[in-house]
Amino acid sequence: MEGFQFIDIIILAMVAGFIVLRLRSVLGRRTGHEPNRDARPDEGYARGTTNSPDNVVTIPGAARRSREGALDIEPAYQGTPMEAGLVQIKMADPGFSVSRFGEGAAKAFEMIVNAYARGDTDTLKPLLSPEVYSQFANAIQDRETRGETMETELVVLKPPKVEAISVEDARASIDVRFQSEQVNVIKNSAGEIIDGDREHVDSVTDVWTFAHDLSSRDPNWVLVATRSVE
Repeated sequence: MEGFQFIDIIILAMVAGFIVLRLRSVLGRRTGHEPNRDARPDEGYARGTTNSPDNVVTIPGAARRSREGALDIEPAYQGTPMEAGLVQIKMADPGFSVSRFGEGAAKAFEMIVNAYARGDTDTLKPLLSPEVYSQFANAIQDRETRGETMETELVVLKPPKVEAISVEDARASIDVRFQSEQVNVIKNSAGEIIDGDREHVDSVTDVWTFAHDLSSRDPNWVLVATRSVE
């Protein structure tokens, strides 16, 4: 009986050893040198893929390509000669919007027309290029020398229309067509109307060119040219 008991003990020991080996093969052994699983970076994150939840390291080249790829070009300008210029403007200023530019151009038109009539060169100067400002200032000076005054009323100003967008050597230019109904009169020093009629409304169409240096920190656009359309 004692022999059988000895054999049973050996068999039980072998079974226990087998179970331990199986558990180790399935669970593995911790030696105290394994990396913390919670702290180990995800493989996708380590490669810089989009699987990472946060981009703690910014790669300039990749960030620029992302911004360019997300440029929002208004459908009305896609596939037109203006698209290339608009893309360059948006690359320099991703927040640029043609519609918002049009709104600003309309306000600038009103300010410039009214300031010119009043002879207000202080208002005109920051809105015009040096060349255009010189032309306007000279015309105002000539008018004042003759003792004349000008009165202008913008009766109607239609929404402006962007006709051309171009960029050359970081200088962006945008042509805008303005259609307005105006009342213009010129008075002499005695206050008598010598040109124009308060009862007559003129239909006026102008094309103004605004420009902006895309490499400049100054976000303002200035008027660089004007022409009337008959």
